[in-house]
Amino acid sequence: MRVLTVVLSVFALVFSVSTVASATQVRPLPQAHAHNDYEHTRPLYDALDHGFASVEADIYLVDGQLLVGHDPEDLRPERTLQSLYLEPLRKRVLANHGKVYRGGVEFQLLIDIKTNGVAAYTQLDKVLRQYPFLFTRYVNGFVLPGPVTAVISGDRPRALLESQRHRVAFYDGRIVDPADLGPGTDARLTPLVSDNWTKLFTWTGVGEFPGVERDRLKQIVSTAHKAKQRVRFWATPDVAGPAREAVWLELRKAGVDHINTDDLAGLQVFLTRR
Repeated sequence: MRVLTVVLSVFALVFSVSTVASATQVRPLPQAHAHNDYEHTRPLYDALDHGFASVEADIYLVDGQLLVGHDPEDLRPERTLQSLYLEPLRKRVLANHGKVYRGGVEFQLLIDIKTNGVAAYTQLDKVLRQYPFLFTRYVNGFVLPGPVTAVISGDRPRALLESQRHRVAFYDGRIVDPADLGPGTDARLTPLVSDNWTKLFTWTGVGEFPGVERDRLKQIVSTAHKAKQRVRFWATPDVAGPAREAVWLELRKAGVDHINTDDLAGLQVFLTRR
């Protein structure tokens, strides 16, 4: 029995070491964005194990707590933003000497406020400030990079963010809003612009990408990049198959910064084989 116990202990140690090694050796993928990341079996950890450099968490303010879930009926008191994301990121950054990935790839935490934007952001701001070394900060006109950049989407209280001389979160603009996209906007407030793919494009990966729409995509990316902004689309095709891969290929060729998916393994394979 004692020999068996020792053998099992050694096996557990080897398995643990190999698991850590594989996690630290994963190739980080700057374009990979985990949409509705919290719906995976292991929120955040599954995305990190697949090399994702951006994850998305939906939050609700409930009795002073920031709970993570897509709909109100999904909420659980133990599934807070802190427990699912902030504490794991804190521990990961400490273990990796100040980075989410040791290679230094920038990491984005996209926080989608589902309702009650002003109140939810006010509480979120207090919570994020409890992790002073973790987040990129805006201080009196300057952006001070950190291991993680928090960007606010959904019900975004823009005026409140704009009024802050010191903040630890940024604003997710809309591509269709001229106030958010391109030169004349302020990437110190709006480093990311996102929009619904189906509102801007009719093509869903079947047949040829219409030339007019390909030019529109290139123009959006070029305009954003001139203003030092990153680009993301949601509602792109996400069912495995040729259509999805065709859209992903066009997004990558155009230089779209974040490719949206719920299929972590599928996007990892796509990005690493090309």
